[in-house]
Amino acid sequence: MTEMTMDVPRSRAGWTRTRHLAGMVVAMVAGMVLLGPLWQAGGQALGGAGVLARADVAALVMATDMSLGMVAWMWHRGDGWAATAEMTAAMFVPFLLLLPPWWAGLVGDHTLMLGGHLLMVPAMVLVALRHQHAPGVTPRRHPVAAAVARRWPAALALLVTADMWFAPTVVPPWTLLVLPAGYLFLGTWRRQWADRRQLAVQLAGLAGWGGLAAVAAAAPAGVAGVLVGLGWLGHAGWDAWQHRAARVVPQAYAQWCGVLDVAVGTTTLLAVLSR
Repeated sequence: MTEMTMDVPRSRAGWTRTRHLAGMVVAMVAGMVLLGPLWQAGGQALGGAGVLARADVAALVMATDMSLGMVAWMWHRGDGWAATAEMTAAMFVPFLLLLPPWWAGLVGDHTLMLGGHLLMVPAMVLVALRHQHAPGVTPRRHPVAAAVARRWPAALALLVTADMWFAPTVVPPWTLLVLPAGYLFLGTWRRQWADRRQLAVQLAGLAGWGGLAAVAAAAPAGVAGVLVGLGWLGHAGWDAWQHRAARVVPQAYAQWCGVLDVAVGTTTLLAVLSR
């Protein structure tokens, strides 16, 4: 009995650390996705695209982007500044160790990037283990920051689609099938079809967007792009209705999907107009 009661807290602590590290990884990726296009746009505007293309500069820029995303996440969790500073160092130190051999020509670009990321993982784990007993204190946040934290699905969707605003493109017609398919998959996973009317509504949505995809696939390129963009925007209204009804899918998913749909639909129409 004693061993079992000791194993449960240990397993929970291990899961908490793993979840914390996974959250930081997601935040790091979000930092790269959001800030990467800004670096590119700034480099092109200032004539520094060639400098940003250097492997050493790219590595440090990437470490900066990851660090900013991770710092925002750790601040949201209420982690201490010591842990945050050490985790930031874990982003930079692996690259800094490999830069002298790269400058000397002893290692190539691929080794610099791959080695830096591989060394980063144990460095992050060591920092997480070092501060595992430090209690988190939820900081006082500005009402705007608190509102953004509550709308994390929308913020995540904006991060995922950030590059689309810098390089709008026309997505293929078949992507319209992904929209109703997501609802059908999640509804089935969550066992939401006890009310057959809900299933009928989702199947009707599949038929509607499937028909629109078929029409767009047979239409000229310009018309197809408009139909696809309008189809994505129309699904944002569907998301708003499902979010309000709080059925079939979690409200967080409906919120995320709605923002994603608006971004994809709008940038698709912009890409059509720019041709």
